[in-house]
Amino acid sequence: MSLVIEALTVRAADGAALFGPLTLCIAPGEVATVMGPSGAGKSTLLDAIGGHLAPGFSLSGRVLLSGREVTRLPAEARRIGLMFQDGLLFPHLSVADNLAFGLSPRIRGRAARRAAVDEALALAGLRGLGGRDPATLSGGQRARAALMRTLLARPEALLLDEPFSGLDAALRAEMRRFVFDHVRARAIPALLVTHDPEDAAAAGGPVVTLAG
Repeated sequence: MSLVIEALTVRAADGAALFGPLTLCIAPGEVATVMGPSGAGKSTLLDAIGGHLAPGFSLSGRVLLSGREVTRLPAEARRIGLMFQDGLLFPHLSVADNLAFGLSPRIRGRAARRAAVDEALALAGLRGLGGRDPATLSGGQRARAALMRTLLARPEALLLDEPFSGLDAALRAEMRRFVFDHVRARAIPALLVTHDPEDAAAAGGPVVTLAG
């Protein structure tokens, strides 16, 4: 699985280009990084790739995933996962139910789905915490739960929108290792947006800077 961005440009309603044309090939298990000042279009780039581009913006170019062009597909058909800074766990669901919400429809049957959630909780270091309210978890625990929920959907690529920025230095380093190790183990191409050069160094992949 590779994620290929070909001559991608996003324009605002007035026709002004936010960035581009941008071309980038992200190999399986590789984490590429996008950096740049606020307002440079980093999050808009992720929106364009994931199929969440807001009304008023337009794009040209192509996005290909495993050789399949997804540029005009709706977000739910692209099989591209997205992880945000704050994890966005649903407050009205338990930790286990949050993970179950992300399960791929290809995992069928109550027992199989429960087993997949239990395995994900164990991988995230959350064994025995499935019945907890997400608000009772630490920041690192919520971040790990959010990543596992995203991975349970079996995405073919992963977009990371500053997922470490709300964490202190020690926890940030721990979460980098956790996320990047899972990306590499699953051979998923990933694109990280960050302001932190240490994030880019830990990712180890190509770095793109949007000028703004």
